[in-house]
Amino acid sequence: MAKTVIIGTNHAGLAAANAILDNSDQEVVMIERNENFSYLSCGTALWVGKQIDGVDGLFYTNREDFEAKGAKVRTQTTVESIDFDGKVVHAITQQGDKVEESYDKLVLATGSIPISPKVPGRELENITFMKKYEEGQNIDQMFENENVKNIAVIGAGYIGVEMAEAAKRRNKNVLLFDALDRCLPNYYDTWFTDDMDKNLADHGIELHYGELVKEYKGSDKVEQIVTEKGEYDVDLVINAIGFLPNNQLAKDHLELFANGAYLVDRHQQTSDPDVYAVGDCATVYSNALQGTTYIALASNALRTGIVAGENIAGNPVESPGVQGSNGISIFGHHMVSTGYSVELAAKFNLDVKYTDIEDTQKPEFMKENDSIKLRIVYETGSRRIVGAQMSSTTSDISMAIHMFSLAIERQVTIDELGMLDLFFLPHFNQPYNYINKAALAAE
Repeated sequence: MAKTVIIGTNHAGLAAANAILDNSDQEVVMIERNENFSYLSCGTALWVGKQIDGVDGLFYTNREDFEAKGAKVRTQTTVESIDFDGKVVHAITQQGDKVEESYDKLVLATGSIPISPKVPGRELENITFMKKYEEGQNIDQMFENENVKNIAVIGAGYIGVEMAEAAKRRNKNVLLFDALDRCLPNYYDTWFTDDMDKNLADHGIELHYGELVKEYKGSDKVEQIVTEKGEYDVDLVINAIGFLPNNQLAKDHLELFANGAYLVDRHQQTSDPDVYAVGDCATVYSNALQGTTYIALASNALRTGIVAGENIAGNPVESPGVQGSNGISIFGHHMVSTGYSVELAAKFNLDVKYTDIEDTQKPEFMKENDSIKLRIVYETGSRRIVGAQMSSTTSDISMAIHMFSLAIERQVTIDELGMLDLFFLPHFNQPYNYINKAALAAE
């Protein structure tokens, strides 16, 4: 009987395990260094911000579900090394027992590791990341402490902005720092981020953009943050600068991407044909870029896990590629995007143009209405759509971004979108949809 070992049991690893167990009679061994698995870390801000009732719902499965399918599950077990020639995984349990697992196929689902600024004082207490369940627990407990009043969030990406909102909802003084001059630069152009920055400031969050952290000061616990522009009193620092692919186990054996991620083909196969890599430790194929890149998202992790699992189970499946679709909602301000912004397209040498529209969702005679902003980004030569960004303050416009995601995958042009058949009913939209209007206005 063939045997597959999966290292890492979060989204990607679990998806791979399910695909193999559901489509073959292989032996599957799952190894996880933590006690728990399947934690939805993207819900941590909702939990610690008291927008949901507790943490239980953030665990969407358990080891028993996989053991019932026949998998052997090892938790609290850390992989120390892999003998790729002998095809053996060497690990150690929390109790210190040595474990060896042979394999026919190996799945690396080791995820990512948070970036830690290498500055003086980083070893002080009350400086934390926000990725693991245990880190969420610690932040939640710190928020309960009345003496913890000033919260510094380092990094104004998705996690940082969400944690800033969560801390504010817990009645803390919040300072949001970023080395760049705005929030969410990896997903949105300034036309959208200016609105989000105003939204954050209007809700009392201090924005400290263009400030790189130089030092943490304190005795045992952090007491101050030092940047080029000043010193700020803080009681808790939440680091949300970003993540790097966790490639420690195989970086000297497998071919790597520019940022250190395992380079995989569209079957999730690495340069070692018996090793697959999925989730945040691996590359993806971008349909907007029409090439290999790195986009760390839970949705991408699930898809890559399924692709790897199906192929290992004997069902040849090629990834259709991804668009990097995403969304965020902060204090009721909704923003969604897919593909590349104008600014990001330039970094990847995509020659693009864009068309903008700001319109109401429904006809003006409808009492409950909302203003919608839309930007469609398209390649200059081919005119294929390569990105879209949308925002609103009350309407849930999130489903529309799925259409743009499909348009990017199918290489729909901006001209084709202009005459796309979109239904009309005053309860939902205008006779001529803002999507059509924006496309028809393209150069």
